[in-house]
Amino acid sequence: MNLCSNTLGYRERIKSKKQLETLFGGGKSRSMAAFPVRLVYMIHDSTPDKPQLMIMVSVSKRHFKHAVKRNRAKRQLREAYRLNKHVLASAAERLEGKTLSMGFIWVSDKLMPTEIVEKSVINLMERLNERITMDK
Repeated sequence: MNLCSNTLGYRERIKSKKQLETLFGGGKSRSMAAFPVRLVYMIHDSTPDKPQLMIMVSVSKRHFKHAVKRNRAKRQLREAYRLNKHVLASAAERLEGKTLSMGFIWVSDKLMPTEIVEKSVINLMERLNERITMDK
């Protein structure tokens, strides 16, 4: 996978129910938060055809009743990740034969400016990069 390309392809997204259950129900996942975003992540074994980094974004209907607002928050999260996934480049190099699955979850009841969302996502990804570097 080319981390330098600023794309977020179909293969990089967590889509299946089994992948979601692994990320959120496995018991091995860890999390951290930087308002208004919470990051849940897990490192697990992978097959050669899977990308090293996989993400999903979630915005609860409890926080935003209108789909327009939920979609805006999800778009902000995806765009912040897409533009800054190079931050995780050194962590991805250490994940030989493994996949880092991440879930970005919106925790605020209000929409935020894109700059704040991007700073939060960058902060979380830098902290995640440090944790992975220390663990390996």
